[in-house]
Amino acid sequence: MTESATRIREFKMPDVGEGLTEAEILKWYVQTGDTVTDGQVVCEVETAKAAVELPIPFNGAVHELRFEEGTTVDVGTAIIAVDTDPSAGPLEGGAAAADAAPAGGTGE
Repeated sequence: MTESATRIREFKMPDVGEGLTEAEILKWYVQTGDTVTDGQVVCEVETAKAAVELPIPFNGAVHELRFEEGTTVDVGTAIIAVDTDPSAGPLEGGAAAADAAPAGGTGE
């Protein structure tokens, strides 16, 4: 397993409404390089029923925002990649390495 695969965790779009299959990213509250902490709101999404703020369920540094604001994303799709050990230095491989990382959790 590569260093990137062990350090990158993905946060997937959770099912924020009972049975809804997608949500639109309205606003990102973080940028690449920002430090995030467990429970911190990272974005606001809108479903057919409501606008909801999404807290991230782990600590780290934002490695990549996978979608731009205004994009509709299916539930279960990774929307943000986080380096869980940013003190270890920069990652090799960038976004391609993050794409190869195993799923980190859904935040549910």
